[in-house]
Amino acid sequence: MKRWKLWLPLALLAVLALVLARGLQLNPREIPSPLIGKPAPAFVKPLLDGGSFDSRSLQGRIVLLNVFASWCGPCREEHPLVTQLAKRHPQVAFVGLNYKDEPTAATRWLRELGNPYSAVVVDADGRVGIDYGVYGVPETFVIGADGRVAFKHVGPLTPEVIAQRIEPLLK
Repeated sequence: MKRWKLWLPLALLAVLALVLARGLQLNPREIPSPLIGKPAPAFVKPLLDGGSFDSRSLQGRIVLLNVFASWCGPCREEHPLVTQLAKRHPQVAFVGLNYKDEPTAATRWLRELGNPYSAVVVDADGRVGIDYGVYGVPETFVIGADGRVAFKHVGPLTPEVIAQRIEPLLK
C-alpha cells in the first residue's frame, strides 16, 4: 500500500513534463482566437479622413483588417509588406483599424509611408479592438466573403506569413 505513495510523485512529475513539453512546441505568434470561423463583429466608426464606416458595407467581399498605430514600431516595419500585398490584391478590401491613436499622428504617418487602405477606421477608444480580441498592435485579420473570420495573425506580418497563410485566403 505504501508503494503507490512512492510512484505518485513520479507519475505527477511525468504528466507535468509532458504538458510543459507540449507547451514548448507551440508557436507564440499563434494565439488562438475564438473568432475563427465565426461572423466578424460588425461596427460603425468614424473614418480618419472624415465620414463614417459601417463594416457591413463590405459584406460579400474578402477583407483584410490590419490593426495599426503610428506609435507602433513593428507597424512601421510591416507597413511596406501590407502596401505590396494591397497592390497585388486590388479585389480585396484592405481596411486599416487605427487603434488608440491620435488622428493627426495617424494621418501624418500614412502620408509619410503611403496609404494602402481603402478605408482607415478610427478606433480611439479601442472598442472594435476589444470586440476582435486584439492583444496589441499590429494584428491582422482576414475575413472571408461569407463574413466569417478566417485568420488572425498577432505581430508584424512577414513574407513567410503572407505567402503561406494570407495569400491563399485572398484568392
